[in-house]
Amino acid sequence: MDIRTNSLLDAVASAERPFVKMHGLRNHFVIFDRRADRRAFRRDDIVRICDAQVGVGGDQLVTIEPPSREGIARGADAAMRIFNIDGREVSACGNATRCVAHLLFEESGNSELVLETGGGLLKCRRSGAMQVSVELGPIGWNWRDFPLAREVDMFDLPVQSGPLRHGIGLWIGNPHAVFFVDRLAEIDLARDAAPIHDDPLFPEGINVGVAELVDAQTIRLAVWERPGIATQACGTGACVAAFAARRKGLTESERFTVHLPAGPLTIELAGAMAVMSGPVAYCCRGVVAAEAVDDFE
Repeated sequence: MDIRTNSLLDAVASAERPFVKMHGLRNHFVIFDRRADRRAFRRDDIVRICDAQVGVGGDQLVTIEPPSREGIARGADAAMRIFNIDGREVSACGNATRCVAHLLFEESGNSELVLETGGGLLKCRRSGAMQVSVELGPIGWNWRDFPLAREVDMFDLPVQSGPLRHGIGLWIGNPHAVFFVDRLAEIDLARDAAPIHDDPLFPEGINVGVAELVDAQTIRLAVWERPGIATQACGTGACVAAFAARRKGLTESERFTVHLPAGPLTIELAGAMAVMSGPVAYCCRGVVAAEAVDDFE
């Protein structure tokens, strides 16, 4: 092998980044640790890594970060950042939080920790061998948080698509619109939910949850998530669906089993806070080659 080929291989190796791929109810995440290796990724890298045809494949790319000074002062053990498949950063993902918390529990041996996120500090607890509970919230409904194109009634959104009417807009670190229907099995998310995600009222899109209240403590849920995909599970979506059921007066329960396409999550409500509990699982470990840049910003 000549020197030039060796140099090329060395250059590729120097750009390699180790990752862990995990999933929470088939919601898949490619996770990188940036606490020591501060190299970051261009938006194009994030898009490529999340694309299963040319990269690892995942619903989001997630990085573990050192906490900020403010986060340390408030008790944060680590920070995390979350990027959608289009490379856009978002503030919250319940399933990703469980996966990152599990990795940190395995690293430290602890059973509780605090994660700093764009949506605030999240308390996490190991609740089983491969089970994690996360305290999410507060759940809010200020129209300025979303953002929206104009002020509207958040408890009766002025958008509809087929059977999806009278939705509730809720914020839990990311924006959601929740619609209750009589039979979830009759809903086609691509047909019914996608037009709401794309409505001009939501200039940055919105997570569209379609829920069926089975009984006072049981909800069936499917979510059309930003930037426009149907995922197998959505942790924050499960939290706001439970909250919306109470807010609409459909039930007085404070504990729910929310059944998503990939399986159930347990949601416990305490005022505007929600504790989400559910499983995590490993997919694989490996490395990717990505051009390093100084930082995301």
